[in-house]
Amino acid sequence: MKFVFEVLFNTRDSLKSILERTSLEDLNKIPETFNNNIIWNIGHIIVSEQLLVYKLSGLPTMLSNEMIDKYRKDSKPKGVVTQEEVNEIKDLLFSTIEKTEADYKNELFKEYNEYTVSTTGNTLRNVDEALQFVLFHEGLHIGYIKSLLKVVKK
Repeated sequence: MKFVFEVLFNTRDSLKSILERTSLEDLNKIPETFNNNIIWNIGHIIVSEQLLVYKLSGLPTMLSNEMIDKYRKDSKPKGVVTQEEVNEIKDLLFSTIEKTEADYKNELFKEYNEYTVSTTGNTLRNVDEALQFVLFHEGLHIGYIKSLLKVVKK
């Protein structure tokens, strides 16, 4: 799983860079034909990892219920995200994945509640499969974010 965590850290570093070089206005823009914005996609990546890895393992997440509700699957942006919220999301990019890696190395994930993901129809049966799916999921949303960047920065 060392490679999985290396990719996740690199992915999160790319997202941090996007947050740092994109204006608050552009992070919040929802272009025509899109259902969400850049900051929602980044928040969604964080929430999804925590739900797929921790919640399905029967363990508490690092996130507030409010954040989970705001960025979970099938949610949509409601209102404008403030700079303070962007800063919190930026901090969570690394603190969450660092804790996940440490907890994985310490074999904290003992149980797992099977879950079939709607994106691909695959059933996740253990934390290893969940982390592998998280890689795919984050790559998918980075693609969305790159598309959004092209449109909002015109």
